[in-house]
Amino acid sequence: MGYVLAMTHKISRRGLLGTSTAFAVFGAGAAQAEPPSTSLRPVLRGEDFFKRAVRGVDEITQQAQLTGKVSFTVADTATGEKLETLEGDVARPPASVAKAITALYALDALGPDHRFKTKLLATGGVADGEILGDLVLVGGADPTLSTDGLATMAANLKAAGIIGVRGGFKVYEAAIPVIDRIDAKQPDQVGYNPGVSALALNYNRVHFEWRRSSGKYTVTMEGRTDKYRPAVQMAVMQIRDRSAPVYTYENRGGVDAWTVARGALGGSGSRWLPVRKPGLYAGEVFQSLAGSNGIRLGKPQLVATLPAGEVMVTHESSDLRGILRDMLKWSTNLTAEMMGLAATKARGGRGNSLKESAALMNRWAKEALGTRSVALVDHSGLGDDSRVTADDMVAALVKVHSAGLRDILKPIAMLDKNRRVIKDHPMKVDAKTGTLNFVSALAGYMTGPDGTEKAFAIFAADTDIRATLSRAERERPPGGRSWNRRAKVMQQQLIERWGVLYGA
Repeated sequence: MGYVLAMTHKISRRGLLGTSTAFAVFGAGAAQAEPPSTSLRPVLRGEDFFKRAVRGVDEITQQAQLTGKVSFTVADTATGEKLETLEGDVARPPASVAKAITALYALDALGPDHRFKTKLLATGGVADGEILGDLVLVGGADPTLSTDGLATMAANLKAAGIIGVRGGFKVYEAAIPVIDRIDAKQPDQVGYNPGVSALALNYNRVHFEWRRSSGKYTVTMEGRTDKYRPAVQMAVMQIRDRSAPVYTYENRGGVDAWTVARGALGGSGSRWLPVRKPGLYAGEVFQSLAGSNGIRLGKPQLVATLPAGEVMVTHESSDLRGILRDMLKWSTNLTAEMMGLAATKARGGRGNSLKESAALMNRWAKEALGTRSVALVDHSGLGDDSRVTADDMVAALVKVHSAGLRDILKPIAMLDKNRRVIKDHPMKVDAKTGTLNFVSALAGYMTGPDGTEKAFAIFAADTDIRATLSRAERERPPGGRSWNRRAKVMQQQLIERWGVLYGA
């Protein structure tokens, strides 16, 4: 915190005056200063004076004006000593903070250098450039596969001398469980709640675009990237004359059938919609890209078991550590679920659903991380019923603090009272954020200028308000954004408090 550390560490005037805590400590007194009417008693000077002046927990939490409950724990990473806690043993929704546990689970099961492989298999042999049996697109649980990656695979298939396929075009996506959406309680149209399988293309999102000309709309549904715009038929959109609901979804004969309200469209625009049939989506896009390379394929057909065959093309992901770093930065739900399911499979578990796989991860966390009551229902934290205590989260962070987790956590900027980044703030924070409607969480590591490192977890949630939200309200509920903004201010004020009280 600027106002304490300025005594012994270089800090800018903006850093000194910009922090919310510094403003609270000095601002009111300076504005109302008067000569004392009686002699002042001697007071503490130096470090102890500033520690006495720091704002209390009650003041910080009350100012946040959060309905619901707040809990936190902060501990010394070197000793594990718990420095301060508020209802640290009360389980609350972790939101995307759960992804930090998933990252540790995946690293333990797969290793940081693991790479996921998407393959093209040929059955029946090859003669004169023609595959005599089927061509099979095999998903290898790569969450980062894009249309660009499939385009490279199609080009490499042509480079391998393949000019045709006598049999069919098959798609195998069942290397991990196939699930049509992560959380059934979410609105149909939110892109962060797609289907899950061992094939994930463009994070299992399809690009919906609309344009109006002469009073009529044209729409496209594509597996779009900057380079390619292949259209798909497994997801269709119809415009309906209504004002609400904005979107509807139906699984109609193996097709993702969407409708959209005409009154919500305006002139033109686009958005990404979730894909519920990942295997068919990837199959149709590859079929189009193969055709562009002169390889004509039939309509993709899903197969439940992996056929034997010759590997013709392999596409590798980046290493797992890099994938997890991006997952923690962007909080990608699909990546978390795929990594959790892949880790369960690698450990020999039989998680046929997200809940079953998460239960095995919970058991692993108890054995490997020393947690007591981690109770996640998925690997992303999207599900309402997931619960973690601040004590457990900090115990896990302390356990692995020297194992490199901090290196892949997101740096958290400290802000002044106007929500501007303080570039030279003396606190360094790396953490995982978690945000749902009326749920805000933050957990990770903080280091002060003296080099003292602490692990912390802060959970705030109003589960009563969440319980009243309809599915339609969950995309943008009234009051949700301001609630979460106040929670984030509170989180920084707590971090600044701990930096003052528990620095060397």
